Amino acid sequence: MLSRKNFTPHQLAAFTALVLSVPISLGILLFEPVWWVGLLFFVVIFLGSFGLILFTLQTFIYRKIKLIYKLISQTKASKREEFYYKNILPQKSIDEVREDVETWARQRKAEIEILQQNESFRKEFLQNLSHGLKTPIFAIQGYVDTLLNGALHNDAVNIKFLQNAARNIDRLVNLVDDLDEITKLETGTQELNQQNFIIQDLLKEVYESLSIKSDEKEIKCIIKKGCELPITVYADKEKIRQVFINLVDNAIKYGKQHGTIESSFYNVDGKQVLIDISDDGAGIAEEHLGRIFERFYRTDLARSRKVGGSGLGLSICKHIIEAHGQSIHVRSKIDVGSTFGFTLQSKKN
Repeated sequence: MLSRKNFTPHQLAAFTALVLSVPISLGILLFEPVWWVGLLFFVVIFLGSFGLILFTLQTFIYRKIKLIYKLISQTKASKREEFYYKNILPQKSIDEVREDVETWARQRKAEIEILQQNESFRKEFLQNLSHGLKTPIFAIQGYVDTLLNGALHNDAVNIKFLQNAARNIDRLVNLVDDLDEITKLETGTQELNQQNFIIQDLLKEVYESLSIKSDEKEIKCIIKKGCELPITVYADKEKIRQVFINLVDNAIKYGKQHGTIESSFYNVDGKQVLIDISDDGAGIAEEHLGRIFERFYRTDLARSRKVGGSGLGLSICKHIIEAHGQSIHVRSKIDVGSTFGFTLQSKKN
């Protein structure tokens, strides 16, 4: 049984012609009770009405619909689309056409939302980049102006000011280097020099290189008991060193006095190695976890300015790990601590 909501143009024209021709033919039979006369009038009226209604639907209504299709596609119709307009579209019901337009509208809405989100991220990125550049530049400017205004000849302050200016220059250089690094990783222009190496040995080297920082806060950097057995991974050693430095340095910066940084290593099905780096610091609020790997994203602006850094460390970690075809994640709880975990490929034979 046909649904009135799903008539095609031909069905709608036939139904309307039938509704018109039947009562007219019956009326004629009342005045001229000859069956073939009534039948003749029925056929003529039905065919005439059908042709006229179908012509009207296709000429005026479906031309408008085709125009809508062309407008929403916003491109010149291809041969395939022209075939669709001429042969498929006229066979569709109005409801089916409506569903097509609603689908198109949903797709465009989703695209607009993505563009708006990207624009929001772009503005936030530029704002954070501007702040990251201005802070050390203004500090350098202040020190230089003070020196030029007479402090240069004051031995009590000139060395201190020059050292502070040098530290801010180093901060600028690090920021530019990190931006260059992350750009190369994002564009895939930086090749990986992958090799087999023992992952625990690399971490011990990083622990040693950051020992001055950790000793200042009396933080113990250890490997979890039971994870000491050497595990060989296949990766870019220097890139993974950078990941370890960024993660351990962050754990030290945001860790508590007399705290502990513990690393663990697990073989996963012989194909991957899972590395976890845990601390017992302040932790990260749940609402920040989804954005923690974004460029310049900071959970506590005041504290981040105090401990320094470019704000790109975790983003660089993410890009390095993903360049290896692996994944990185974070688990954290306020006042308990955070755990950053990532996977690497096992030893390549």
